[in-house]
Amino acid sequence: MPTLVSSRLIGLLRKESLQILRDPSSIAIAFVLPVLLLLLFGYGVSLDSKHVKVGIVVEQPGSEARSFVAAFQQSVYFEPHLYPTLQAGRAALRASEVKGILVLPADFAQRLKGDRDAPIQVIVNGVDANSARLLEGYVQGVWTTWLQRELQARQIQVAQPVEPQTRIWFNPELESRNYLVPGLLVVNMTLVGALLTALVFAREWERGTLEALMVTPVTIGEILIGKLLPYFVLGMGGMVLSVLMALFLFGVPMRGSLWVLGICSTLFLLTALGMGLLISIVTRNQFVAGMVAILATFLPAFLLSGFLFDIGSMPVVVQVVTHVVAARYFVTILQSLFLAGDVWSLILPNAAALVLMAGFFLGLSRRLLRKRLE
Repeated sequence: MPTLVSSRLIGLLRKESLQILRDPSSIAIAFVLPVLLLLLFGYGVSLDSKHVKVGIVVEQPGSEARSFVAAFQQSVYFEPHLYPTLQAGRAALRASEVKGILVLPADFAQRLKGDRDAPIQVIVNGVDANSARLLEGYVQGVWTTWLQRELQARQIQVAQPVEPQTRIWFNPELESRNYLVPGLLVVNMTLVGALLTALVFAREWERGTLEALMVTPVTIGEILIGKLLPYFVLGMGGMVLSVLMALFLFGVPMRGSLWVLGICSTLFLLTALGMGLLISIVTRNQFVAGMVAILATFLPAFLLSGFLFDIGSMPVVVQVVTHVVAARYFVTILQSLFLAGDVWSLILPNAAALVLMAGFFLGLSRRLLRKRLE
């Protein structure tokens, strides 16, 4: 009997594997699409603002003004453009040629030498609020550094009650790709696990082959294993490829354990497979299953997982909703493993949440499939 069971299971696995190999879209979603997304986000998408074009208007040229402009020219964050008048600078800002304007008034040098306040005017394009805030902070940083250097050159001591000493942990280079790429691995696994699996039973229902399969001696458990195991291998293969690209192509540090990464990836992939399987069983239609999988798994993984947007800055209602998004827990695990290491206070509760979600979706899928076949 065990031999008969194993032969039936091997036959189902072989059937599903051949089906995957004969379907180019499955291979493309599992390997080609993740590579394209990683290349796009690794090279084309950056949340870092560098070489920002700014206009500088100097109403009264002088040594102080030249020193001030040189400070911006030497900064990697700015690409300054000089304009003779404020009207010319405003025209460039309206035409989106620059992101902001810095105006040094005519009495700038006189005020600076007279130990009085020497204000400068900063006009920022607020269409993109995030870029505007970054630009404002960068200007403040360059201005503060230049002012300290000028005061030291004049041997003027200014008492500072608080002297901040900044130390950046986990991502000292402040490279956005270091946390974008690990988060993107979650999106890739969601595509393979949920989207492909959502089409499995829906395709069988449409073609009428599932009923034919049910008249054979195979059990529900054998059918589920035969359907899910090839996609599990496909998903883990895509995960390995994505991790190799993250480490060796994009140079993302890996400070955690690979075995922890493998276990947590398995848990999340089982969760994604369970969600896709549940969608496939309920919908019975490939088109509907694909749309539901995108809306219920891919978009939440992209928008509500903390991959791109900080969950803490979301409205309270949305923060509550994110607790039912499996990708949220895996994003936290991956960012911890890649950038911080094996932080068990983060890994264990999030891994436990994935265990519960995987058990729930796989168990519910088995129960509903049995009911529909009786």
